[in-house]
Amino acid sequence: MEVIVVKRSICLVVLAASAVACGASDARFPLRDPMTHDGDLASVTAPCRHEGGHLACAPKPYRSSLYWDGADNLIFRPLSDSLGLVTSGESVDVNSLDEIPDSAWFTNRIESMTVADLEQGACTPAQILDPESAPDGSWLIDKGKMDGSTPGFRVVVPGKGKFMIKVESVDDEPERQSAAAVIGASIVHAVGYYTSCEQLIYVRPTLFKLKPGLRSQANFQPEKPFDQKVLDALFAKSPRRNGRLRVSASAWLPGYPIGPFKWKGTRSDDPNDVVPHEDRRELRGMRILAAWIDRTDAREANSLDSWIADNPKAHDSSPGHVVHYQLDVSETFGGEWSWAPADIQRRIGMSYLIDWGDIATSFFSLGIPVRSWEDLDPVKGHELFGYYQLKSFDPEKWKNEYPNIAFSRMTEHDAAWMARILARFTPEMIHALAVMGQFSDPTNTDYLEHVMSGRLDRILERYLLRLSPITDVRMVSRDKLCGVDLAEWRGVRPESAFRDRAEFVRGSGLHVTRGGRGALCVALEHVAPDGGVADDDPRRYVRVAIDDGVARGKLVADLYDLGPSRGFRLAGLERPEPK
Repeated sequence: MEVIVVKRSICLVVLAASAVACGASDARFPLRDPMTHDGDLASVTAPCRHEGGHLACAPKPYRSSLYWDGADNLIFRPLSDSLGLVTSGESVDVNSLDEIPDSAWFTNRIESMTVADLEQGACTPAQILDPESAPDGSWLIDKGKMDGSTPGFRVVVPGKGKFMIKVESVDDEPERQSAAAVIGASIVHAVGYYTSCEQLIYVRPTLFKLKPGLRSQANFQPEKPFDQKVLDALFAKSPRRNGRLRVSASAWLPGYPIGPFKWKGTRSDDPNDVVPHEDRRELRGMRILAAWIDRTDAREANSLDSWIADNPKAHDSSPGHVVHYQLDVSETFGGEWSWAPADIQRRIGMSYLIDWGDIATSFFSLGIPVRSWEDLDPVKGHELFGYYQLKSFDPEKWKNEYPNIAFSRMTEHDAAWMARILARFTPEMIHALAVMGQFSDPTNTDYLEHVMSGRLDRILERYLLRLSPITDVRMVSRDKLCGVDLAEWRGVRPESAFRDRAEFVRGSGLHVTRGGRGALCVALEHVAPDGGVADDDPRRYVRVAIDDGVARGKLVADLYDLGPSRGFRLAGLERPEPK
């Protein structure tokens, strides 16, 4: 890319520039490549146990209790935290470039994501369904849905595998649930999490064949038969288009399911699980993603761990490894609870179901302050999206339905990391996401696009301008350090707002170039010779601070000067909080 010299400058400060004065204590990062892949995808051996008449050598399945998870996070954990000093600290799974490596939890993929990739989501070409070409009775219903609030069933599609089909009702948020399932999963996948392949399809009722003797169970409800009468009742209330039922299809995940993961601690029977979950940046930073799409039910039950055995014919055998999935995002974009009154519905996203802080505030103020949600109503004409709107949305104050320990421990660095990822969602991508909802009323498509864009703007305004927004930092030649300023790339501030200056600690000037769309490069001056000392000698260590004049914090690049013939080597990045 060709670059141009800009009229403004970037503040560069070499904090340890002298080849003589540097001491060993200055070296924060070793001379080595950053960690880009975690070892938790390596095969390990899990303890064996007798199960179902055979020996299973995989982690034991864990069944989450919705009641206990809610009570623990709403009552017991807040009480326990109040009795002791709870400190957050920074996430511990961050590499030397202030990012997280690819792992069994997360994959860095947004940087190369295209609109076509976004639309495909987590689906492979082999998983794409074609209900129009399938003959009647060819999709066998072999299992009723045994949890969740949305009715559905599992089908076996010849040549495609197993899918969970979820059916909406014209009496309860028609079209929003299926749209949210597909759009939300595409977003979660694009950000970098593992999730399921989700598709929104229109199918003939005659496509399905029901296996006799099935049962189903919804949240807080007893088991009941799942027969043709129940199926016909579901279909009778399902939204239709040209005689076809509108449903969402979720591909069955690979491997041996071992239940959801807990948001605290580690899994004792997974040798790869060594980082406490509440200290993982990808789980802490997820709070900002959840705020964007209003995923208020980001809880234990909406995750799944799957054991991927090396032997695909023996799913519960060792060796293998665990992959951690995020599931069921159909309650995003304004999902409501049919059992809850309006005064509870309108405050979800701004107050916990039992919010001890809000209760205390109301008690000591005699309930006089008017809460931001008290005059909140669904937008007229777009009641489909409930309380998913821009009014009163404050990403810093957003809350899910009940406290999540990883969300509660999110730091500024965790939030800024997620903001840098979300900044990659261009207007074209957000438009494509809204269109994926296939709404009957095109004004609903426009509304969703408008609110998604507006909420993202507020997130970037809050979390992209406190710590440095400069990313993609790398050495492009022996003495040229380059990066991308996301604040300029996304237009968070106009170009005229970037009023900067360049300064070298030893007094010499530095050449700064800009290539448009936030691209910047800095020509570095050598402070160490080609030879004479070891490559990792602390006297070769320099730190360069970059201030774009817009964000309050600077970016500090830690480098080793290997001499004019070999150039500089980037060892690490820091984003110190502004004073």
